[in-house]
Amino acid sequence: MRADVVVIGGGPGGSTAAALIAMKGHRVLLLEKEQYPIYKVGESLLPSTVRGICALLGVTEEMKAANFIVKRGGTFHWGKDLHPWTFSFSSSPRMEDENATAYQVERMKFDLILLNNARKLGVDVRERHTVTSLSVTEGRVDGVFFTDPEGQARFCSAGFVVDASGWQTRVANHAGRRVLSEFFRNVALFGYYRGGERLPPPCEGNILCAAFEDGWFWYIPLSPTLTSVGVVVDKQHGRTLQAGDAEALERFIDKCHPIRAMLSNAERITEGPYGQIRMRTDYSYQNTSFRAPGLVLVGDSACFIDPVFSSGVHLATYAALLAARSINTCLDNRLPEDSCFREFEARYRREYARFYEFLVAFYDTNNDLESYYWHAKRVTGSEFEPNRAFVELLGGIGESGETAFGLSRVLFPEMLGAPVAEDGDRSRRFFTQLLREGVKMQLQAQKGLQRESEQPLFSGGLVPSADGLQWAVPPE
Repeated sequence: MRADVVVIGGGPGGSTAAALIAMKGHRVLLLEKEQYPIYKVGESLLPSTVRGICALLGVTEEMKAANFIVKRGGTFHWGKDLHPWTFSFSSSPRMEDENATAYQVERMKFDLILLNNARKLGVDVRERHTVTSLSVTEGRVDGVFFTDPEGQARFCSAGFVVDASGWQTRVANHAGRRVLSEFFRNVALFGYYRGGERLPPPCEGNILCAAFEDGWFWYIPLSPTLTSVGVVVDKQHGRTLQAGDAEALERFIDKCHPIRAMLSNAERITEGPYGQIRMRTDYSYQNTSFRAPGLVLVGDSACFIDPVFSSGVHLATYAALLAARSINTCLDNRLPEDSCFREFEARYRREYARFYEFLVAFYDTNNDLESYYWHAKRVTGSEFEPNRAFVELLGGIGESGETAFGLSRVLFPEMLGAPVAEDGDRSRRFFTQLLREGVKMQLQAQKGLQRESEQPLFSGGLVPSADGLQWAVPPE
């Protein structure tokens, strides 16, 4: 069997990458070990995914028809202020009307929309097919070995392999090793409730995040009656936790007044896909490399960051777009492979890094809201007022600018043996302005606009092509 590209994993990153590559006429095989729909956590989306990536994929109407809960921003019991505070995506002049919203989604429905869309666009999607290993010839990944639903061993050769198989990936170590964040060594315990309260309109669809003495909670409305509830605590508070520990989750709820109040008349769901108490540990990390010859990592295979700002699906789908641009460009022999994937990794690490840097400061719950606004401005180097910088960071949109390639030297110094920088210096040293990709993507996908002439984000770097699906050399 032969394909231009094999994609491992049918989640948002895998289905997005596969679809965007197939849209350029390339043969794509997607191998997913499960039979969809399947349960996944990570239910709160950002406008850049909903209004940018999903529009580019052509699933906007399907998303509307799914009746997902509309998310207008976020509400926080956080910091030293005694009262809750809310940010709205509409605070940014560049997110107006529908563009100022995202969705809270049941991932079983959302992921299936994206996977079926990949099928419609010509991707050969094969569920219940498990990749067992990579084929490597003279240092280059050139295919995958896998088993079909009957357990028969199969092989497919390919020009490129995209690993979007998630945090339990079997093949990402071919590109490098996983390095855990020293700062975010946390444990998440989560379950689902029926009948929880909603915030007052127009914030009833917002994610609610509430800090308390042992950590923080997420509270995500998924339907008028269904709510995703999870607690994130440091390992020192979670050493005795285990999956299925309903009593521990209830103890934490009792200690967090805002969440306890929202769940006062609710009951925990105990059957079906939402009936389990689940746990994740050590879930903030990044690989030392996001690529190897013939192989590219997307989504949780490459990196993940603490979920307080719902960046997981955003990072996965954004990385899928970057990977698709690189692969499409190489398959069409337009630019050298190394320059394409250097651009992919630099932009991907840059997007991950700005969330990481801001979260380090946000975890200081002794600050007030104005301090968080100003830190967002410092981290991004935004030219706009602090509250706008904050909203656009959390919405996944922004302006372009210059930055250094070696972000991993700052985030995980042990990778390269560099000294650890002081927290106060890290953001000011490496970030000058927000990323413009999100808003560019939205305008192009929704209004059919050609991309205006752009400058590269990095010295000697590339820019997106007119259709946004390849890389191009910037004009003179």
